[in-house]
Amino acid sequence: MAIGPLLMLFVCVTGCGTKITPQLHSFESDGCSSFPDGTASEPVLWRDDCVVHDYAYWKGGTWKERRDADRKLRDGIRRKGKPVIAQLAYVGVRVGGTPWLPTPWRWGFGWHEFPRGYRPVSLDEWLMIKKINPLSILGK
Repeated sequence: MAIGPLLMLFVCVTGCGTKITPQLHSFESDGCSSFPDGTASEPVLWRDDCVVHDYAYWKGGTWKERRDADRKLRDGIRRKGKPVIAQLAYVGVRVGGTPWLPTPWRWGFGWHEFPRGYRPVSLDEWLMIKKINPLSILGK
């Protein structure tokens, strides 16, 4: 008795053609997570940059989209006159934001599925994402 063909038949009967509806958690941000939101004199100086970065991480996407989100965070902090802190934040998110670790700040953390990895957001997923506006959290 060959197990291979039986296993293949079972997989096709139980899973082929079945579409799993993606589940998206509501968007929440804690600012810069394990990084300061600003300086001692300006405690929320780049917090808005972190919230927008969290939104990008929440929805996930491709490797390039993650790189672009990380660069945007770095550049936002740099524009506020903090180039060294900007580079530290950039290195931190590049190392710690991988989608392959079960951290609450990983790339694609908004999706119930883990690991999600790097992949384009589907049309159905994009329609779910578009219902959320990160600027509402910023009061804008």
